[in-house]
Amino acid sequence: MAETVNRTRRWVLLGGGAALATGFAIREYRLIPPDYAGGQLNVADAHAQALSGDILLVDIRTPQEWQATGVGEGAYPLDMRRDDFEQALAHLTGGDRSAPVALICARGVRSARLSNRLTEAGFTNVLDVPEGMLGSAAGPGWVRAGLPVQRKTGETG
Repeated sequence: MAETVNRTRRWVLLGGGAALATGFAIREYRLIPPDYAGGQLNVADAHAQALSGDILLVDIRTPQEWQATGVGEGAYPLDMRRDDFEQALAHLTGGDRSAPVALICARGVRSARLSNRLTEAGFTNVLDVPEGMLGSAAGPGWVRAGLPVQRKTGETG
């Protein structure tokens, strides 16, 4: 009987430790600092600059997300999960890795992570839109700000 209690207690402690470790790992993953060179834009500025041609605004979400909310007016849908994402982005910039590129996702987590990756890959003017399409601590997001969307389900590039 005592052995069964000890075994159960051990499993509970192991499970609790695993849950705690998982929680810390998720926290670290979500708190990646935006230490890329280009800075940040709010959704209104990203929209205005995309329409004026001052930046290339890229919606890096999935096709299912584009279908659910639409793609921000002036943005190019390009799924970040593509194996050739960096090459497709370079194609959109005409091969100019110094062209200003702004990234938007749902809530700013993926765009911050990808901004870091693109900076490491040689893109020198990467901007993040941390509000995303749906809002975050950085602001209300594209949709709640009432900015126009287009119904695109296919990728560019």
